[in-house]
Amino acid sequence: MIKSLTIDNFALIDNLNVKFENGLSIITGETGAGKSIILGALGLILGQRADSKSLRSVERKCVIEGYFDITTYKLHNFFEENDLDYDENTIIRREIYPSGKSRAFVNDVPVRLDTLQNLGENLVDIHSQHQTLKLADTNFQMTVLDAVADNSSLLDKYKSDLKIFRKASKNYDKLQSEQAELIKAFDYNSFLLNEFVEAKLQEGEKEEIEENLESLTHAEDIKSGLSTAVGVMNGDHMGVISSLVNLRSSLSSLSGISKNIDSFLERIESLLIESNDLSSEIENLAEETEYDPALIDKINDRLQLIYNLEKKHNTNDIKQLLAIQKQLQEEVESVENLDAELEKLNSEKQKAFEKVNTIADKLHKRRENKIKEVCKQVSNILTELGMPNAELGIDLLKSDKLLKDGSDTIQFKLSANKGGKMDEIGKVASGGELSRVMLAVKTILSEKKNLPTIIFDEIDTGVSGEIADKIGNIMTLMAGRMQVVAITHLPQIAGRGNLHYKVYKHDKNGETQTEMISLSNDERIDELAKMLSGSNITESAKVHAMELLKV
Repeated sequence: MIKSLTIDNFALIDNLNVKFENGLSIITGETGAGKSIILGALGLILGQRADSKSLRSVERKCVIEGYFDITTYKLHNFFEENDLDYDENTIIRREIYPSGKSRAFVNDVPVRLDTLQNLGENLVDIHSQHQTLKLADTNFQMTVLDAVADNSSLLDKYKSDLKIFRKASKNYDKLQSEQAELIKAFDYNSFLLNEFVEAKLQEGEKEEIEENLESLTHAEDIKSGLSTAVGVMNGDHMGVISSLVNLRSSLSSLSGISKNIDSFLERIESLLIESNDLSSEIENLAEETEYDPALIDKINDRLQLIYNLEKKHNTNDIKQLLAIQKQLQEEVESVENLDAELEKLNSEKQKAFEKVNTIADKLHKRRENKIKEVCKQVSNILTELGMPNAELGIDLLKSDKLLKDGSDTIQFKLSANKGGKMDEIGKVASGGELSRVMLAVKTILSEKKNLPTIIFDEIDTGVSGEIADKIGNIMTLMAGRMQVVAITHLPQIAGRGNLHYKVYKHDKNGETQTEMISLSNDERIDELAKMLSGSNITESAKVHAMELLKV
C-alpha cells in the first residue's frame, strides 16, 4: 500500500506531502482543482515519462517520492533479479531536471524506467475509463480466470517445466540442425585422425630425433676424432696413460720419504684409473660409431613426417599436435555416437513435453470448471451496477501449442442488452459499460488475489445516485481487503471513505497553487453538503451529508 506521497515543484504544486492509510480513501475537489496533477505525479514514480514542462519552477528540479509498504506483495524475487535492495518500506523517488532529463531511484538505487514501470504494476493499479481497454487483453482475461481457479502454484510448476522442455527442445533441435555439417566433416576428420594414429607421436621425440640425426650425419668425423683420442690416451711413448705410468715409477722410489710424495702418488693412481676408464669408453664409442646412410634416411623420414604434421596443423610442437589429435578423436566419436545422442535428447524432449502437457491439461480443466462461476459473479455484480441484462461469456479453447501460461486461448465476450449478440468484449461494450465490467472483474480479483493499491479515477462519471450507491458498496467491500483510493464527484461514494482528502486551488504570493488536505469530520460534512447542494450549503444538505457519513 502507498503510505505517503511527497511532491515538490510539480505543475501547480509547490510542495505537498500527503499521508495515506489502509481502507477506502476519498479524494474530491472542483473540476480543474488539480486532482489529475496528483495522479500525474503518482504516475511519474510508477514509470511514466516526463519532461521539463511539468516543472513549476524551471529554476530547480522536481522531486516526487512515494513510500510503499510492500510486506504482502511477495516481491523478493523481483528485487533480487533487478539488483535492488529489498525493504518492506520501499521508497521510490523520481527527479526531473530543468534540462528535461530525469532519474529514478528505488531505495536510493538508480533504476531504468522500464524497471520502474514493472515495479509500479505491482504497487498501484489506476482504474479509469481509459484503463478498461485492458479488459480486451487476453493475458488479463486469463489472469482473472486463473485467480478464480486458484491456479497460482500450478502455473508456477507449469512455467518451471516449460522452461525445462524448451531447453530440451533447443538442445535436440541444435544437434539435429548440426547433423548434416557434422557428418560432412566426419570423413575429413577421420582422415586427419588416421594420420595421427599411424604417426604414433610421442611427446619429446622430435628433439631426441634431431639430436640423434646430428650425430649420425657426422659419424665419420666423430669416429676419426675418437680414434685419434684413443691414440693420444694409449700411445706407447707419449700416450697419456704411458706418461702417467712413467710418472708413477719416477716417484715410487721416493715413497716413504715425504708425505707429500705419497700424496702425489695417490693422486697419480687416481688419474691412471680414471684415464683407463675414459680410454675404454672412448674406444667403445669409436667402435660403435658407424656411418649408416639407411638409418639416416629412416630417421629423416620420421622427422619429416613430424614436420609435415606440424605445418599442416599450423604448430611447431608435438604436445600441441597430440592435443589436436585428442580433439579430432572426440569429434569423430561424437559423430559415431550421433544417432544415440539424438535419440537420447529426443527422449528427454518427449519426457519434458509429456510432463508440461499434463500440467497444461490440468490447467485447462480447472479453468473450464470455473467459467460458469466467473460469468455468474460478473453478471450478478453488473446487475447491481445497472446492467441487469448483461451477460459475460468466456470462450476457452485448448490449442496444440505450449504457451507461456498453458495451452489455452481465451476470449471474453459480452452481451450488454437483452437479446443482444454476444461478441468480443472490446467490440460491443461502450466505455461506461467496460468500466462497470472492469469494476466487477476487479471486485472478484480482490477476493482471490493480493491486489496492489487500486485508484478509481472518476469511474462514477455519468451514473445515477442509485448506481453510485452500488459502486460505493463495492468499493467499501474491496477496501476491506486492500487499499482503495477513489477520486469522485458523487457524495454517495465520498461518504463511504475512511479518510477524505480535498484538492483545491488557492493564490499564494501572486501565484496559483494546488493543495491537498485531509478533512476532519466537520469539514467532511461541509464538503459533502457542498457536493449535494452547490456552493450555497443548505441545512437539508448538511443533514443529508451527516446521513451519508452516519454521524
